[in-house]
Amino acid sequence: MASVTLTIRGMTCQHCVMAVKRALKSVAGVDGATVEIGKAVVSYDPAKAGIEEMKKAIAEEGYEVVGAQA
Repeated sequence: MASVTLTIRGMTCQHCVMAVKRALKSVAGVDGATVEIGKAVVSYDPAKAGIEEMKKAIAEEGYEVVGAQA
């Protein structure tokens, strides 16, 4: 398992937190996510999921990933 911290723009409330968490859990290979306003810490299997897939899932919910730190 690997872990990445994503910085996310556009989140303002708990609904945003739930939307991002749901989006991340929909990505195959994501094992878990701890989400706060503006940030998500994601554990994932790099053989099955990548940061680009996570960014795309978050973007589909209307938020923008502006940083990723392993």
